[in-house]
Amino acid sequence: MTIAQVDAAIHDRAARSLGRAHDRIHRTAARLLEARGAGGTLLDAGCGTGDLWRLLSSRFSSCTGVDAVRYPGLPDDVHFVAANLDGRLPLEDASVDTAAAIEVIEHLDNPRAFVRELARVTKPGGWIVMTTPNQLSALSLLSLVTKGVFVAFQDGDYPAHRTALLEIDLRRIAAEAGLDEIAIEYTRWGRVPLTPWHYPDPIAALAPRRFSDNVAVVGRRCASRC
Repeated sequence: MTIAQVDAAIHDRAARSLGRAHDRIHRTAARLLEARGAGGTLLDAGCGTGDLWRLLSSRFSSCTGVDAVRYPGLPDDVHFVAANLDGRLPLEDASVDTAAAIEVIEHLDNPRAFVRELARVTKPGGWIVMTTPNQLSALSLLSLVTKGVFVAFQDGDYPAHRTALLEIDLRRIAAEAGLDEIAIEYTRWGRVPLTPWHYPDPIAALAPRRFSDNVAVVGRRCASRC
């Protein structure tokens, strides 16, 4: 495959996502950052149409959005940089205060390298938050048992969704990239198996891991060597 064909494939994979994720996913990530007092400059890696920035713009001084394509609707005040997220991020070391990657790592060939890049460009002591489909939900586990594949990684989702990660993978990857104070959170928004309905919030709160379609991991870049 030529370089031009690789670039075209990456562009196609990005375009299939439409640059959007469910509002509950963005709100979960925003809540995790707000609870930790994150602020300053924000990197939104895989920024899509800028939904995360719309939630966080009052808390941050500026936002750099990096994505394979610029999606329609991205706010004008986001400084956009086009880049292949499977490669080196086009930012200097320790150049942002906070980094986010909402529904990105499942699209990548090497999520470990990507998280190392997020850590590289984040200042020591800065927070990093990421989300991805939750493979441990009741819906996803049922799909695994009946179809042999996680629900968000079926044939119709490939090649856009490429890498399925469990909670333990997220913790390990974050720690290996030099993050501490690592925490896992679930969106508490999940579809009831075999129906088009979602669990009511009080029910989802009883077992977030089983009743959430997506999971978030947040961690702080170590201020010193971890």
